[in-house]
Amino acid sequence: MKKIGTWVALIIGLIVGAVLLNFTNLIDNVSQYLTSEKVKKTEPSFINGLAYLQSEASRKFDIDANTYSVYHNEIQRNEFLSDILLGCNVPYPIIDKSARKAADVFPVTKLRAGKPYTVLCDSTQRAAFFIYEPNPIDYVVFDLRDSVHVYTAARPVETRIKTASGTINSSLSLTMEQNGTNPQLSLDLSEIFAWTIDFFRIQKGDQYKVIYEEKYVDGQPVGIGQIHAAYFKYWGSDNYAFAFNQSTDETEEDLQYFDENGQSVRRAFLKAPLKYSRISSKFTRKRFHPVLKRYKAHLGTDYAASTGTPILAVGAGTVINRAYGRGNGRFVKIRHNSIYTTQYLHMSKFAKGIHVGARVRQGQVIGYVGSTGLATGPHLCFRFWKNGKQVNPLREKMPPAHPIKPELADDYCVYQDSMKLVLDAVELPIEEEFLEEAETDTDTTNVRETSEP
Repeated sequence: MKKIGTWVALIIGLIVGAVLLNFTNLIDNVSQYLTSEKVKKTEPSFINGLAYLQSEASRKFDIDANTYSVYHNEIQRNEFLSDILLGCNVPYPIIDKSARKAADVFPVTKLRAGKPYTVLCDSTQRAAFFIYEPNPIDYVVFDLRDSVHVYTAARPVETRIKTASGTINSSLSLTMEQNGTNPQLSLDLSEIFAWTIDFFRIQKGDQYKVIYEEKYVDGQPVGIGQIHAAYFKYWGSDNYAFAFNQSTDETEEDLQYFDENGQSVRRAFLKAPLKYSRISSKFTRKRFHPVLKRYKAHLGTDYAASTGTPILAVGAGTVINRAYGRGNGRFVKIRHNSIYTTQYLHMSKFAKGIHVGARVRQGQVIGYVGSTGLATGPHLCFRFWKNGKQVNPLREKMPPAHPIKPELADDYCVYQDSMKLVLDAVELPIEEEFLEEAETDTDTTNVRETSEP
């Protein structure tokens, strides 16, 4: 029994020794982890933001941030400036003072969810600066130190001249996206040709070429600048647009777009009253009405779009009616001149300032798409009168705007000729489907021959 007890004591001692050894090793491992570089590089977060390098903040905002803790975050939904600054130990009187001082510079009501901001905090973890970035170029600085000061600034912008081209497969924006082009360019291009091209009717095989500016900040693209020249092949027709300053005063700019003959690409009317939609029903003398369940004339063009989509006045004019009708719902009617009148039906609401007698400019928002009146879903019914008679706007030839000024005609010809040479030289990318067709029709011998230098 004495030997058994000795063995039991020995076994227990070994177990205890092993546990103590493992525990010691565990402590050593934890100690090594806590002192490792991985842990040392992890900074504590502040107001759910991420601390980043002081040098980067100094460079980015032109503020000496070396004595401050730097934290970065984004405006959250339903979050206000006071919510952020109170969490940064800023007294409410200072917050109120900064909001009032910002009123004429950048009202705090313009802070938008999802936009980035930066906070520079002193050694007491109180915010000394609050910096808001409404876009990649501009930023607003709230200096919350002794004397509250609010100002705006901008980062240095590099402008590069670029070209883009493509053949339409489905839509202009999708084609540009597939070609790796900034989608903003499709919007800008559609605005230039809005008077001559109906972008709801572009077809597969239409082509475009553009010479434009792209803006860069810190080597990263941040937006599209001016379009210098553009070409669009639309239903077999060649359309050119060249930017040219019509002003004879060197201190002013009157930049407009003209075609190769010096005629303005603008027209008295836009091709469509919406930027984003599709035609769901065309002008016809006989259509089955989806609500009344009978055939009747549909003397308008329906554009299907989501509720709230802005509706644009296709031309400058005067509002002669703004009302609600049982069939038309909320509608606006505009007289443009003694010949032309337009009407916009089924609005969800009117735009601010739209009332009878109001003057509107071309492209101004006059209301928003809805489904009021006799409508099965959200859409805009657009109606167009010429000399008191409703006509199909898609078939009307719209009158042009003013051409190049005679005294500038020679200068424009020289400019246009040089830009057209550059624009015509821009190559179109070879589409994959055409490559596949070529590969199908070409034998391997011809492929090798064409690949040889």
